[in-house]
Amino acid sequence: MIVLVGGILGVVTGALVARRRKGNWADMAQFGFVYGVLFALAAVFLTILIHRLTG
Repeated sequence: MIVLVGGILGVVTGALVARRRKGNWADMAQFGFVYGVLFALAAVFLTILIHRLTG
């Protein structure tokens, strides 16, 4: 669940960053994809850390 939320948050953040830099739709898609992957990967590590510390 944390990974899904992280991925969605990353896509939205990436698209907003590209839009703020005056990018077109392809820029927003690329930034959204990259940020989504990075945020999801960070969320995977966070999930592993939470499971290791609590169980």
